Amino acid sequence: MTTHQDLPDIEASSTEGVDPQFADIDRMSVADLAVLMNHTDATVPGAVERALPSIIPAIEAATERLRSGGRLIYVGAGTPGRLGVLDASECPPTFGTSPDRVFAIIAGGPSAIVLPSEGAEDDADQGAAAIEEVEVGPSDTVIGIASSGRTPYVVAAVEAARRRGALTVGLSCNAGTLLSAAAEFSIEIAVGPELVSGSTRLKAGTAQKLVLNMFSTIAMVQLGKTYGNLMVDVHASNSKLRERAIRIVRLIAGVDRAQAVSALEFSSYRVKHAVIALRLGLDAEAADERLEAADGRLRDVLEASR
Repeated sequence: MTTHQDLPDIEASSTEGVDPQFADIDRMSVADLAVLMNHTDATVPGAVERALPSIIPAIEAATERLRSGGRLIYVGAGTPGRLGVLDASECPPTFGTSPDRVFAIIAGGPSAIVLPSEGAEDDADQGAAAIEEVEVGPSDTVIGIASSGRTPYVVAAVEAARRRGALTVGLSCNAGTLLSAAAEFSIEIAVGPELVSGSTRLKAGTAQKLVLNMFSTIAMVQLGKTYGNLMVDVHASNSKLRERAIRIVRLIAGVDRAQAVSALEFSSYRVKHAVIALRLGLDAEAADERLEAADGRLRDVLEASR
């Protein structure tokens, strides 16, 4: 296991670099600084694009693990940990997943989401223990997120997950990192020095969020959680989401609002079941059978009945 003594010099990290073009930001006006930040942030999508050859196979592999019943687990400390929590927490309402299917582990525990716990990132033993605690196994995917690529908690967690047979991914914003060496799949987004030197919640954080968006969204689309670009597994838990469910049913089934509401109420606001009832005239039990046979893909159910 990597120890604190093994860590490379943090000053060698490009994300810790001091860029002279930002040397006078404390003298700039709000307007000029806003323009500079905007232009700087605009470089991030290009950096992500250049890393697509390493991102795509990792998503494909993670999707296969999820398809076989595995979990998607993010591990991070500080900002990367919070980004993992954010992405994971959006999956249940958006794609109808259970909270234990896609989730995040953050150094320092849940309180670190809102209260700084910066020292926790240096505890490699706790990183490994966190993987043991959730009983990571061969069907799971563990994505370690660390801007520097050297965070002991995250590196140790990924090493432990790999020993347990999980698919492992290292997501960092530097080249040739310890995290990349620890993981089966390495993703390195070269964003360069930050506007405020070392403040990796900026470009590095944006890059990480973009990549995590790709992992969760593309995997869920591949698993049939959408019909086209419509979120047919939406968990309609509030007024806004119920209205979204109604709109989705109307679009797919070609019915009016009253018919959509009636079908959704009858199906406990399960969009796929409501659409199948309206389009195919099937009850909930028959809809379950069709969806199971089609691996949950509504399009396949509807097209098979043509």
